This record gives sequence, C-alpha cells and structure tokens, in this order.
Amino acid sequence: MNSLVVEVQEARARAVKVSGDGLTVDLVDGRTITVPLIWYPRLWLGTLRERSHFEIFGDGSYIHWPDLDEDLTVSGLLAGRRSGENPQSLKKWQDSRKPKRRGANESPSNKRLQSARRERARG
Repeated sequence: MNSLVVEVQEARARAVKVSGDGLTVDLVDGRTITVPLIWYPRLWLGTLRERSHFEIFGDGSYIHWPDLDEDLTVSGLLAGRRSGENPQSLKKWQDSRKPKRRGANESPSNKRLQSARRERARG
C-alpha cells in the first residue's frame, strides 16, 4: 500500500504593507493576504509612521509593530482571526498615548473607528 506524505509548511511573510484601510501581507509561497485594518484597532488608530514601523520575525511567522505594541501571526491572518483585545484594554492603551496634534477623541483615526463601530451595530 502506498501512502502519500503531504508536507504542510507554515505560511511565512515576505513583505507587509499597511494602507489606510487594509493590511496586505505577501507570503513567501507567492500568495497575498489582505484583511481589513479595522480588525486590528491598534493599527487602525496608529499614525502612518507607527504603522510603517514593523518587524517581520520568527522566519516570517510573526509581524510586530513596536510603536503600537501590536503582534500578529501570519497563521492568524490566514485563519481570519481578528484582534481579541477587549474594549477596556484598548481604552487603557488609547489613554496612555500622548495626543500628537489633536485631542485623542478628535483624531481622524478615532473618528473612523467610532464610525465603523456604529456601522457594524446597525448592520
């Protein structure tokens, strides 16, 4: 009897790009993953500079944003896992950040997050 051995390799990131509303990860095997940025509130609320400062480590298995204290796994992205951070923790993180130009509640990214939450509640 013949048996077929299938080697499953863990997906690994080659490149990462964060746009205004999406996170795109190019994988070593040629695939590309794009997920909504709203799934990860810390990225959503981060500045362009903070979003652009990331590290790919663990042979491409992990993505880390040191300025936002955010860590994602490529396997989690593939599985469609959203941020599991509870609202109280996110609020505490937001409160700990120093406002850059405007008050924390007036920032464009905070308004976008609030608007997206209202839309989700309606639909």
